[in-house]
Amino acid sequence: MNNDQRLFFQRIAGTYDDDERPDTPATVEFLASLADGARALELAIGTGRIALPLTERGIVVDGIDISPDMVDRLREKPGGAEIAVTIGDMAAVEAEGPYDLVYVVYNSFCNLGTQDAQVRCFENVAARLTETGCFVIESFIPNPEWLRDGQYVHAEHIGIDQVWLDITRVDTITQRLDESHVVLSDEGVRLFPVVTRYVWPSELDLMARLAGLHLKQRWAGWGGEPFTPESRDFVSVYGR
Repeated sequence: MNNDQRLFFQRIAGTYDDDERPDTPATVEFLASLADGARALELAIGTGRIALPLTERGIVVDGIDISPDMVDRLREKPGGAEIAVTIGDMAAVEAEGPYDLVYVVYNSFCNLGTQDAQVRCFENVAARLTETGCFVIESFIPNPEWLRDGQYVHAEHIGIDQVWLDITRVDTITQRLDESHVVLSDEGVRLFPVVTRYVWPSELDLMARLAGLHLKQRWAGWGGEPFTPESRDFVSVYGR
């Protein structure tokens, strides 16, 4: 974990669960249907927003996460102490396995930062999937305006007492996003820097082939919405 990643997760851990995603129930439902009561591994398990509801459905979930601060928040929640979590890089950690379902949500796959690391992650997952298992990745399509201008400023949240800005520089050669989430409030200015690397759907499919997997399904969201050229987000399901 580089210094930017370490700083980002240290600062965001305390407020991460404040931003409740409306698609969380649909995410849990989708993944539970694939796990079918078996064993799952969550990459970048974080504070357990997805893992804990899955365990309530009788699915045994293990986790990998690079941030001890995020996992500490998981441990504080009911049932969080019972989930086996390995601290480390999800592209390299040798989880016990095998697993019927491996998944990574909320664009966390992009936090690996380089194409090499993302390819290694596919290989790591493929080595731990059962013959009928699935690898599920949620990701996004870059906004065309980002690629044209090479940078952007986006207001993520505008409230009475604080404003959240996403300020990003885009390198279209490496597909790297140097991001800083900036919070302006009466308490002053707080910065949450992070580096990510966006991936195109076709690039993910090639990474899967290199690891001996292939695309089984692709949707524009967790509700099974059709994936079209206008889609900005996508959920891909890979298997042997």
